[in-house]
Amino acid sequence: MPVRNRFAERLPEIAAWRQDFHAHPELHFECHRTAGIVAGKLRAFGCDEVVEGIGVTGLVGLIHGRKRSSGRVIGLRADMDALPIHEATGKPYASIHHGKMHACGHDGHTAMLLGAAEYLAETRNFDGTVAVIFQPAEEGGAGAKVMCDAGLMARFGIDEVYAMHNRPGHPLGEFNIRAGAFYAACDEFRITVEGKGGHAAKPHATYDPTLAASHLILALQSVASRNADPTENIVLSVCGVRSHSEAFNVIPQRVELRGTIRTHDAALRRRAEERLHQISSATALAFGAQAEIEFLTGYPVMVNHPDETEIARTIALQVSGQCLEAGFNMGGEDFGYMLLERPGAYIVLGAGAGPGLHHPEYDFNDEIIPYGCSWFVGVAEAQMPL
Repeated sequence: MPVRNRFAERLPEIAAWRQDFHAHPELHFECHRTAGIVAGKLRAFGCDEVVEGIGVTGLVGLIHGRKRSSGRVIGLRADMDALPIHEATGKPYASIHHGKMHACGHDGHTAMLLGAAEYLAETRNFDGTVAVIFQPAEEGGAGAKVMCDAGLMARFGIDEVYAMHNRPGHPLGEFNIRAGAFYAACDEFRITVEGKGGHAAKPHATYDPTLAASHLILALQSVASRNADPTENIVLSVCGVRSHSEAFNVIPQRVELRGTIRTHDAALRRRAEERLHQISSATALAFGAQAEIEFLTGYPVMVNHPDETEIARTIALQVSGQCLEAGFNMGGEDFGYMLLERPGAYIVLGAGAGPGLHHPEYDFNDEIIPYGCSWFVGVAEAQMPL
């Protein structure tokens, strides 16, 4: 089952859908236009049922096969939301909304799943039901969790669930996947270091929170270098520093640090949080200051189920002949919430050369659309054969 000719023929139109989504990006749960277009197309394709408003702007289309004797339901998921980035591609279909951009390719994921849905509704060459899931708020809003909390899996009787992400910088059409932990748990922290501010000419009369925060930035790197086994995966990054004074001659009262911790192991995740608190409090105290720590628990580790990973791998090999073992990815992916509720797998698809994800010059490569559509269809038909 190589790339299906149908998708090569339909590429110009599916790409046009993608480029329209690209020009009209929507953030978080505000995917009203995108969801409305998706719902309209699913109905036009002849989906047996289209249910909107699951998880705010999420929606599900149900496509019944020629037979339903298996009683099985396979879920296929695509994310719809964009990022708060100012686009710099110069494309004719560039974002018309300043400061919003499809810089992660969710426009392409949505278009590929729509293309697969159209094909599945036409052919219905399976025994069971396909649930095509269009999800908002993957970029920081945990839209997958919100949809699951709204009863997604039980309401539609979903047995297994699968998803895909494009990967620029990897050969076009080359799939990558791994069983077990794949994408990292992503937690965030905010540390407010409070000292005693004053005039910059009299530092001896202050407890300088800027100095304490500077030492803390360095000390926190010991969480990865000295508190984790070198064979474990962990990234701790302080990504922002903000002083509560903008004057050149004022030692501020407070300095705020913001950052993220990414891990693949639950025990290490807990240990990193503990050390964050201990190191922050002790380092601030050493300089006469105090640290207030806010730890924001984020997405879980995304864990691919072994049997379903092999299914995803087999279909990928049939589609392109290329499916390599993926390494650990320190990025976050809220599809992990769906994989906590049902067995399934997540695969990445090489998109060729070009700017990386979340870059202002990134653009989804439309040439991979036939690969993605074929993979979605292949998984559904393989798991529910006639």
